[in-house]
Amino acid sequence: MGDIIKLKRSVIPACDVSRIDELKRLVDATRSVKGIGAYKIGFGLALRYGLPAVCKVVREKTDLPIIYDHQKAATDIPDTGELFASACKSSGVDAVILFPQSGPVTEKVWIDACKKEGLGVIVGGEMTHQSYKLSEGGWLDDTAIVRIYEIARDNGIRDFVVPGNKPERIIYYRELLAGCKPIFYSPGLVAQGGEITESAKAAGDRWHAIVGRGIYGANDMTAAAKELTSRII
Repeated sequence: MGDIIKLKRSVIPACDVSRIDELKRLVDATRSVKGIGAYKIGFGLALRYGLPAVCKVVREKTDLPIIYDHQKAATDIPDTGELFASACKSSGVDAVILFPQSGPVTEKVWIDACKKEGLGVIVGGEMTHQSYKLSEGGWLDDTAIVRIYEIARDNGIRDFVVPGNKPERIIYYRELLAGCKPIFYSPGLVAQGGEITESAKAAGDRWHAIVGRGIYGANDMTAAAKELTSRII
């Protein structure tokens, strides 16, 4: 499978709005902006309206990739990976984000299931918020988070989520995964304090900024998208 996003760098609007009419306005306002690379759909719209209906709305307005972020997928038993992958594919999703926090077997099986359905697979391990890692007062062991990335790499994944508000961690993962020529996707920008230019520099040539409130919360979404893309392309 080729690259999920054709552009080397882009901004991905995170469509974490609560209503379909808001989604339509967001896509209408940004779909023609140079440097918009894809749209990320989360559970909010999917649970309220159904993932197929949400994908249909986006697809009627743009051919850009639709990335589904289950927030967080691959945290169940291995056997449900096929069910998840099939549902995403039949709904019209192009790629999925996995955060396989329930162990290496689930991670491997879910990656394989998504690949078999022809879905692009983006794997993340470290998140943007406080008290996530054990070293910062959280529940997840730091070494286990690193292993998530290593296992994904060893199973043919080169697309990874890294925290946009932690440029030093982006550099760490860039060095860790250098052998597979990684492509990074970063949330945690703008509203969560991440500086898009600094994170872009840390990530290297292949990087996609995931921005939610910084676009859909703006009075002029088109202007906000243009301003953000101008910093990275």
